[in-house]
Amino acid sequence: MAIARSDIRELVTSYLERHPGERELLAALLEEPATASEATDRAAPPARVTCSAVVIDRDRRVLHIHHPATGETPRAPGGRVAASDRTLIEAALRGLREEAGIPPGALCVTAEFLSGPLDIAVHAVEAGPAEGRPAHRHYDFRFAFCLADAEEDSGPGPGSQWPRWLRWLPFDQVGSPTLRAKLLASGLDGGVEPVNASALIHDGQGRYLLHLRDDVPGIWEPGAWALLGGGREPQDASLEETVRRELREEAGLEPAVLEPLAVESATGTDGLTVPVRVFAGCWSGDPATLPLTEGVMLAWFDPGTMPRLRMSPATLELVRRHAAGRPPASGRVSGSPARSVPHVVGVHLYLERDGQVLLGLRHPDSAYAGSAHHFLAGHCERESAVSCLVREAREEAGLVIDPADVELAHLVHVVEGAGAQPRMQLVFRARRWRGSPEVREPDRCLSWGWWPTDALPDPIVPYARAAIEGIRAGRPYTELGWTVARGANRTTDPSRPHRPRPAGRRGI
Repeated sequence: MAIARSDIRELVTSYLERHPGERELLAALLEEPATASEATDRAAPPARVTCSAVVIDRDRRVLHIHHPATGETPRAPGGRVAASDRTLIEAALRGLREEAGIPPGALCVTAEFLSGPLDIAVHAVEAGPAEGRPAHRHYDFRFAFCLADAEEDSGPGPGSQWPRWLRWLPFDQVGSPTLRAKLLASGLDGGVEPVNASALIHDGQGRYLLHLRDDVPGIWEPGAWALLGGGREPQDASLEETVRRELREEAGLEPAVLEPLAVESATGTDGLTVPVRVFAGCWSGDPATLPLTEGVMLAWFDPGTMPRLRMSPATLELVRRHAAGRPPASGRVSGSPARSVPHVVGVHLYLERDGQVLLGLRHPDSAYAGSAHHFLAGHCERESAVSCLVREAREEAGLVIDPADVELAHLVHVVEGAGAQPRMQLVFRARRWRGSPEVREPDRCLSWGWWPTDALPDPIVPYARAAIEGIRAGRPYTELGWTVARGANRTTDPSRPHRPRPAGRRGI
């Protein structure tokens, strides 16, 4: 099966984000060839792709192939891409096994580079008329791995079980100038770090949430019951951010609290050992209400039922260990909450000038509400709400606000979907301020603008619109996303009798 041309382009594009100065050198991989088979075909000019495995031990050394009798310069193991290779990293792993006898299960990817190349070396190859070979460029994708077992670091050497043609070379003795420079500039030390994250979700009453995965080839644990989770992406600042993103994307689930529980090992689809950071969280809702985007279904199970399921023995053992460390379930009344749920407190700035309100256009890549308009806003840290508002106004827009000029204008109590973490959104009006709005965090906000309160932009964050409408109507409080009598959302003044909202005006 030929490697998709788009996969090569994606790897090169990601690599160039780290090394933009190499764009001209690698331009042919972005523009040529027209088909993937040409890029990986050994005989196809003008570009040939090979893959190498850069195996790093705990002493910051790299494994090399060295046959002194042939006079060959020590090099990282690897070779050409075969038709059976599904990805370039699989080609590197196959070459490593063939040349050094090291199976993929003995290795892990590094947290710094994940499945992307550490280096892409470019060599010009002269024409070989006798062989019918035209001149072309040779691109070697070099992938970094560390040893999954620290005990493997002893070889090769006298008395070791490693083949005698293998050598470990310190970073500063690596022959390739480009690889040597990137190794020395990296933080790679051969240490194993988790690169995947999973969530052990329980209801506090002895049941655990499991995900039935699609039964299709080429994915992790096909057709099995497993924990929700996935691999770390380059934009994830932490593994907790990884697992929260995966829960949100796969099931619309946002547990209030996730705590590190354990680090487990699994086997990836390419045979590599994958250290997985498991987080534990409590949620007690109905899985049938979750908007599942991957897999077949979600369901609650108790540990006694799980041996009858098709699931990883390691996952079953993890659940059993967690259950053994918890007190027996209490007989709470059916339908009562399993425990109190912390709420996120957000603060928002409502500035009005000549009938217009200040709104920012959020960056398309923003983690929340990309390309939508929103208040100047932030989350309370260890500070009062007004102090948070004053700080955010200064940091985000360069506005100076006196706390004495701030008053609470509206409160929105919102939950954005089943299982999401509830949020208290405080909207404060500043009667006076100094300065003009300016973009100080361009990765979050593209621009600031003044909009008529009766002609708001679209799209706009739903609860921001609801707050502005509430302020115009003189209401102090709005509820969005909560199920109340007859399924309506509540937008009300608590001092007045509740009347359901008209159909078609549901909040998110």
